[in-house]
Amino acid sequence: MVGSGVCHSDLHVVDGDWERPADVVLGHEGAAIIEELGPGVHERPADIPAGILASGTAAGHRVGDLVVLSWVAPCGACPACARGEAWLCATPLGGGHRLAPDLVRLRRDDGSPMGVYSGIGTFCTGQVVAAAAAIPVDPRTPPEVAALIGCAASTGVGAVRNTAGVQLGESVVIVGLGGVGLSALMAAVDAGATPVVAVDLEPAKRALAVSLGATHAFGPAEAAADVGDLASLGVDHVLECIGRTDTVELAVDLVRPGGTVTLVGMTPQAERAGLDVYRVVHEGKRLLGSCYGSIVPARDFPAIATDVMSGRLPLDRLVSETIELADVGRALEAMRRRDGARRVVRY
Repeated sequence: MVGSGVCHSDLHVVDGDWERPADVVLGHEGAAIIEELGPGVHERPADIPAGILASGTAAGHRVGDLVVLSWVAPCGACPACARGEAWLCATPLGGGHRLAPDLVRLRRDDGSPMGVYSGIGTFCTGQVVAAAAAIPVDPRTPPEVAALIGCAASTGVGAVRNTAGVQLGESVVIVGLGGVGLSALMAAVDAGATPVVAVDLEPAKRALAVSLGATHAFGPAEAAADVGDLASLGVDHVLECIGRTDTVELAVDLVRPGGTVTLVGMTPQAERAGLDVYRVVHEGKRLLGSCYGSIVPARDFPAIATDVMSGRLPLDRLVSETIELADVGRALEAMRRRDGARRVVRY
């Protein structure tokens, strides 16, 4: 492993918001250098660079490749994969959290088994993953940025490009400016959206959003009070990137008739938002769910890395601090305080 972001999804697990199995190494946002290829893994010829083939599949792997790890390792054969919806794969490779006896790759010093979260367990100095979960990218990509491509960046960028399909000149409101929301904002700016409105409780995050191209920035209370003013902009897209029921409701209020609300943030399990169904139907508002940015890892990870290296997506601006593995608990506590965008473990 070379890097691992500390994501709000990890905090949801630690805080008990999501039901997940115990005795697993957490972390699901990471990048690594390939040390060894397992049996049956296709070795990429030396004259073919890392990336994707015309078919959209990975070009293979080589020892020494910089890879971004995907917490969905698509099987390529289920109905979702056949539809091109790899992010909804019904039978992902890699064994889920790898708790079954025949899938365990990690053990404690006493020999007892340890699972790995989402098959990649990035809070670990080394890992064994499914080949489909390890996507080679431009080797010049900074390790901390490559790690973020594994979740936050792809989730936010993909929500704008793949799920919502934001177009040049459309207006966009981003609600929630963590790693995912700021990634979405960068993608909206890159798409030529205007205006691009950022909404977050923290002034420092709003200031960062403006420095990244947001044309307006509000706190949630301001946005709620000024719904009429914001709506008068004719908001084409609202992306909710924090996962709170009150901001989901705010997003539906902000979008114009016929506009699209894209839900990106994930609430604690079983929470429900209230909607004025009559208004949603009467005004023809569209509500979309965006899981993992609707990405195909082998296609989107290398493309995002290319956009980073060209300067189109300044994802390095998301990194509030690089930390040691022992500091993950401190990073989670900072997240509870809404302090910073992303902290990244550098191995």
